[in-house]
Amino acid sequence: MSDLITNEQLAQMVENYRTNAARSEEGSAPVDYKPVVKLFMPTGRATWLLTEYDPDFVFGLCDLGFGFPELGNVALEELHSVVGPFALKADRDTSFQATMTLGKYAEEARRNGGITA
Repeated sequence: MSDLITNEQLAQMVENYRTNAARSEEGSAPVDYKPVVKLFMPTGRATWLLTEYDPDFVFGLCDLGFGFPELGNVALEELHSVVGPFALKADRDTSFQATMTLGKYAEEARRNGGITA
């Protein structure tokens, strides 16, 4: 897929998306998944915890480092195009292991003014 998301992670996020899309069609509440991947900017505080992938967007907790983390969609191409100081791009945290659901990370991030995972 890309250097940001492994094929394994992508497959899990596609499955998460399909499950929640089906639940939405049934009128059921979505599953609050644990994040599958954590992306970050090496030269700043921007961080993304991602749980789902559809053909156009990834879904997760997005924190650009300004103190206002929010749940939402972002185009994967946008994440590839972000360039920070020293021409560094977004990177994957290869040691990240989710310990909470995305909703719990969102609650914590709102309390703390940013993602601390």
